[in-house]
Amino acid sequence: MAADLQSAEGSDFIHSSNFNEAIDMARFRGSITKVSRRLGIALAPKAEKYLERRPFPPGQHGQGRKGKVSEYALQLREKQKMKYLYGILEKQFRNYFRKAASQRGVTGDNLVRLLERRFDNVVFRAGFAPSRSAARQLVTHGHLLVNGKKVDIPSYLVSPSELIEFRQRSKNMGAVTDSLNKSPESRIPAWIQVDKANQKAVFLAVPERVDIQEPFNEQLVVELYSK
Repeated sequence: MAADLQSAEGSDFIHSSNFNEAIDMARFRGSITKVSRRLGIALAPKAEKYLERRPFPPGQHGQGRKGKVSEYALQLREKQKMKYLYGILEKQFRNYFRKAASQRGVTGDNLVRLLERRFDNVVFRAGFAPSRSAARQLVTHGHLLVNGKKVDIPSYLVSPSELIEFRQRSKNMGAVTDSLNKSPESRIPAWIQVDKANQKAVFLAVPERVDIQEPFNEQLVVELYSK
């Protein structure tokens, strides 16, 4: 299957029953809001309101933590941001980095572009799900087709011109319709063409790094892995 050839990680996933706040328990067993506060970014929709009220690290001394942060700590934090945002494990992340480093061009740019091509990320970007973890659940439950064939591997790397749509039995699910209705046109990136009425999307092109607005510095991650 094409998905097997393009997968960077396989399909070892455990699924949550809650679509809107699905968190893959094989990846993370703690509080997503605490991690969001520690990293300073919202990793899930429900974390946004907590960050607004408490924009400082969790714990008794969260507000009072000061002092110089080491270069290694900064590099590690940026890596954690990327891993949590895209929902991948350390071994998988290293595989992406190796692949990015082997490609022509800037390694950091290559890394981000690879992560953006992940199937679960494209489903999220298209507005079919409110978060990447919820998008991953749609994928692993077999609701989606790529060019007419079922693909249930979140790490499948989507290629330009590929069509993403729902299987006949999965069309017009309430959660998907709700997500699309709440997703403004401005949130859908230029490299994905979405037909909301028919719940279809075409991956037009691999985005350039400058077009990807995410709160991390991948160059620090490159420096971390280059030591």
